[in-house]
Amino acid sequence: MKPAAFKYVRADSIEEALSVLARYGEDVRVVAGGQSLGALLNMRIVTPPIVLDINRIFVLSKIESGRTVMTGAMVRQADALSSNAVRRDVGLLAQALPHVGHYQTRNRGTLGGSVAHADPSAEIPLVLATLGGEIELRSARRVRRVAAKQFFRSALVTSRGGDELITALHWPRASSDMETAFFEFAVREGDFAIVAVACAFERRAGRMRLGFGGCGDVPQVVEVSASSGTNTNAVEEIARNLSKQLDYRSDLLASADYRRAVATVLARKAMIASIEKVRAYA
Repeated sequence: MKPAAFKYVRADSIEEALSVLARYGEDVRVVAGGQSLGALLNMRIVTPPIVLDINRIFVLSKIESGRTVMTGAMVRQADALSSNAVRRDVGLLAQALPHVGHYQTRNRGTLGGSVAHADPSAEIPLVLATLGGEIELRSARRVRRVAAKQFFRSALVTSRGGDELITALHWPRASSDMETAFFEFAVREGDFAIVAVACAFERRAGRMRLGFGGCGDVPQVVEVSASSGTNTNAVEEIARNLSKQLDYRSDLLASADYRRAVATVLARKAMIASIEKVRAYA
């Protein structure tokens, strides 16, 4: 199929992009990697009057490590995967990125685009929410940051205003005592996850954050107490209790009950993997 007719605008600076968004607002769809928007346009699921291309705004492709790791909205998924800063300071993201689409799509897909699209099964929004990261939004009026857990409202719905552009993602740097794990289940490698689970274990605090993707309409994050001495039976019970706290959806791929069962299995695997990493360094 072919997309409906639209006006194409290519911005060469953030200021130019914000000017377009300020003028046309909700009539604009922003294209970064285009891996999601391209399909939506071709199937005419979306028919925006204006498509704003931000690929020439090279300042949005930076990765900087400071108090947080800042990844510009235009950072390609493949570039994030090969980044020393990401591997060193945001290990959970590095573990999740190989599950994102395919090698070819990761060369075009962007971190900011995935967050903006807000697919319930997407790995990048899940990791950002699990780690307590933030989304940086700019408009002609202001610059603001929104916590990931507040940014995702529903499936494909976010708190981004019509005149706002996602310019960066801010990832908390992993502490020296944090161990992480990421698991997902999909019909085929590269397909959307039926369920994905991300785990961040702070061993000195005895605290785990587990994020669940694909279960409901948004990433769901739960914090539990655990220690490196937690045994397998205790982990099994924790995983069952966690899975009962979540919202689940049914669709053509899986029922809510099926997703609950898979979430329990993956939560157990993620917790055990994180605990075993701690034991390996003990």
